[in-house]
Amino acid sequence: MKTGKIQIVIVGGGAAGLELAAKLGRRYGRKHHDIILVDRTRTHIWKPLLHEVATGSLDANMDEVGYRSHCHRWGYRYFYGTLASIDRTARQVHLAPVNDDKGKEVVAAHAIRYDYLVLAYGSVTNDFGTPGVAENCTFLDSHKQADAFRDRLLDQCLRVSRAMTASPSDNARVRIAIVGGGATGVELAAELFNAAEALGYYGLEVFDGSRLEVTLIEAGPRILPALPERLAAAAHHELEALGVRVLTDTQVTASTAHGMDTRQGEVITADLQVWAAGVKAVSIAGGLDGLELARSGQVVVHPTLQSITDERIFAMGDCAFCMLPGADRPVPPRAQAAHQMADVVFDNLKRLMTDKAPVPFVYKDHGSLVSLSRFSTVGSLMGNLVGGKLAVEGRLARFIYLSLYRMHLIAIHGWIKGAALIAVGHVNRIVRPRLKLH
Repeated sequence: MKTGKIQIVIVGGGAAGLELAAKLGRRYGRKHHDIILVDRTRTHIWKPLLHEVATGSLDANMDEVGYRSHCHRWGYRYFYGTLASIDRTARQVHLAPVNDDKGKEVVAAHAIRYDYLVLAYGSVTNDFGTPGVAENCTFLDSHKQADAFRDRLLDQCLRVSRAMTASPSDNARVRIAIVGGGATGVELAAELFNAAEALGYYGLEVFDGSRLEVTLIEAGPRILPALPERLAAAAHHELEALGVRVLTDTQVTASTAHGMDTRQGEVITADLQVWAAGVKAVSIAGGLDGLELARSGQVVVHPTLQSITDERIFAMGDCAFCMLPGADRPVPPRAQAAHQMADVVFDNLKRLMTDKAPVPFVYKDHGSLVSLSRFSTVGSLMGNLVGGKLAVEGRLARFIYLSLYRMHLIAIHGWIKGAALIAVGHVNRIVRPRLKLH
């Protein structure tokens, strides 16, 4: 007879993983269950906010969640580490050794047993093997990458400001090329102009948005393909009004130290290059012990979100390939899908532990919203529930866009602390600097 605690291991502390860990911890505590969250970073930040971190518009130190304090509050355990492999026979996950910045080992490689395993390790940007991208482009997959881009952006703005101070007639520019006309690329392009306008308040008196040259490059026929065409066209117009050069039907064939080469033969000169075109599942060094994977590297799951290879293993969020009955494409890698999946995995774990049949996931598309910084917000609500025709723009859309993050705060902190953090956020927008410059 089994006498140990039921051990549930969650790999990945993104939106889905952290929400699930909090739900399980609240429901079961530590008396008869051992809920373990594994993540390769020490803190969580909502991924849709990274473009604001990258421009300095958001101070991630104020908005990130430390896993150690969070796990103490909600009754789960946190392990700092990276998934190296899975042993399905022994029911163990193997974690790679953790080294410090000088290469000295902090935590040796070790294994954690599981009764149920939830894979929620997310996705990374897909460069599609384009030559030079890995060496010359910035990705916005993590807090660390966003911070690195912000530092390079500020350095380049300072160079231009100094050049103009030394010679007022100098035509120095900050040239930025962004590949990918999805939400991340579009939001980053707009946020850059918000940051440029604010820099004048912080010592760069001769620098403003007119010194920015931002080029947004999209391989498809239009930007924001997830939005209705009319709204995508509105966003395209807003970007061009800000000064963004928007190129569609333009494929980048290579990235060099000096800029982007396109299939049309144009060379787009850039001081900073960002690649935000497409995502793929995180690659696990030692593999997943025979779990069936899609071509994208995602774990193929049943509608119950259980792996089709092993019913004790769930996958959710960006690392899950979930084709629902009657659908012509898998559930998209979006924050709202991850949030909904966390609810279903929570329910199905409860059902399995009480010998009940798991229930299928039903994706409810609540629509898409894209923020063009303080300048505009466009999107469609209710998604396929009303054919995507309930359009929202302007202040209403901006309010709803901010509400998505507030819902995430409540999901991971509970109503009382979540509401308090929302209130503190309102105060911080008034009292703290418009930009984080360090």
